[in-house]
Amino acid sequence: LPAGFWDRLRGFVAALAGGNRHGFAALLGALAALALPPVGAIPLLAVAFTGLVWLIDASARPRAAFAAGWFFGVGFFVAGLYWIGIALLVDVARFGWMIPFAVGGLAAVLALYAGLAAVVAYLAAPAGAGRVAALAVAWAAAEWLRGVLLTGFPWNPIGSVWAVLPAMMQAASVAGVYGLGLLTVAVAASPAAGRGRTAWRWAGAALLLLALLWSAGALRLAAAPSGTVPGVTLRLVQPDIPQAIKWREDLAAAHFARLLALSTAPAAGLTAGPAPTHIVWPETATPYFLAADAARRHAIAGAVPPGGLVITGSVRIERDAGAGTRIWNSLHAIDGAGAVRATYDKAHLVPFGEYVPFRAVLDVAKVTPGAIDFTPGPGTVTLALPGLPPASPLICYEVIFPGAVARRDARPGWLLNLTNDAWYGRSSGPYQHFVTAQFRAVEEGLPVVRAANNGISGVIDAHGRVVARLGLARRGHLDAALPLALAAPTVYARIGDWPLGALVALVLGLALRRRARLRAHP
Repeated sequence: LPAGFWDRLRGFVAALAGGNRHGFAALLGALAALALPPVGAIPLLAVAFTGLVWLIDASARPRAAFAAGWFFGVGFFVAGLYWIGIALLVDVARFGWMIPFAVGGLAAVLALYAGLAAVVAYLAAPAGAGRVAALAVAWAAAEWLRGVLLTGFPWNPIGSVWAVLPAMMQAASVAGVYGLGLLTVAVAASPAAGRGRTAWRWAGAALLLLALLWSAGALRLAAAPSGTVPGVTLRLVQPDIPQAIKWREDLAAAHFARLLALSTAPAAGLTAGPAPTHIVWPETATPYFLAADAARRHAIAGAVPPGGLVITGSVRIERDAGAGTRIWNSLHAIDGAGAVRATYDKAHLVPFGEYVPFRAVLDVAKVTPGAIDFTPGPGTVTLALPGLPPASPLICYEVIFPGAVARRDARPGWLLNLTNDAWYGRSSGPYQHFVTAQFRAVEEGLPVVRAANNGISGVIDAHGRVVARLGLARRGHLDAALPLALAAPTVYARIGDWPLGALVALVLGLALRRRARLRAHP
């Protein structure tokens, strides 16, 4: 590139004003979203975050820096979460009107975290390497806040772009996906750390850091012990039932028959492995209340392998004259006698999907069928399942929460994720959801088994590598062994995000100090 290229580009960005500046920020955010699954255009992060730092540098006041970050966030979240609107098309007559609020409104709220990161970076350090570092820390902190405040929604953390490179994912075993995101933003924004030739030096140093991270991850994978749980073969059943017809009463028997047929079908291929010992069905696999339906449990018992289980998602119901009717989004383990051997009730429910927050004020229907809000379960458990290592069950998006997928006082041998992504059709949503399971595996050092109605189902080892996979919108079954857990918890599983908290405290302290100086000497 010609001499002065970076400086001229920086000058162009700095000259933007008004709507052009805001539109450019939103475009940068949308470019950053293209690095997410399934597109994976990771180099665009350098364009997006370098441009964001330049917009922050050109801000005359903190509110201008906040606006740059907020518009960047709007572009990022609209492009990354557009698929939420597809769920509302399942019953467009009732919920179509919500699409602008669900996509645009949600993006506007989540963008507040990006705006907060930008203004903290503006206040914490002057233009240069310090501001790049401050933005990286502030962005990671904002992602953490997004994951815990208002029930939390840590979808698409920026570190998740590295799922395409298992070696790069390994850093999450120490720093978690938020810590990996911190490094990702720092590397992506590195050209904004200097001017002229200095910008190239910072970019070169950033690429060297990436190479070191990849090398360390590759060494970890090379030294990783392999192995599977003896005597266990799981069959994941993916019925691929479209959401629009999933709950139709006239089709319930046919859907149930499909699940049973896939469960008992012969193993595919000439080199089929051992017969399944346990069958796994997806979230709310049938419309029946299985815990109270002995006849259907007896039918399921016919599909249970000898000494094994069918593990399935199901709605659970209790009717009480005093408390009224309550329902749970549950998991049941059913044995060969048709008995329920274990149950887990989903604890982290989806707002407006499974319940309506502030129900007394908001007079709207939840998106899932039925007029009754789901009741949350007691929380994360380690479930004892006959013939299997202890499992930590996770239903639907419970798997997206870093550090909250397994008990520390009773470490499981694997994570079991049942989900129904049919709501989102053939969009980027199911791909992004699958990637979150890969990162939980790396963070915890535990394999993940994922059964989805329409995909993506799969088995992930304790290093985040996909061992077996059944693709999106495919009907079928997948037989696979259960990988072993790491012998000891990872660094991240032991300490969580505390190191990130220390960095955040440092950056906030610098931001407050610089803010005081700016007020004293405008």
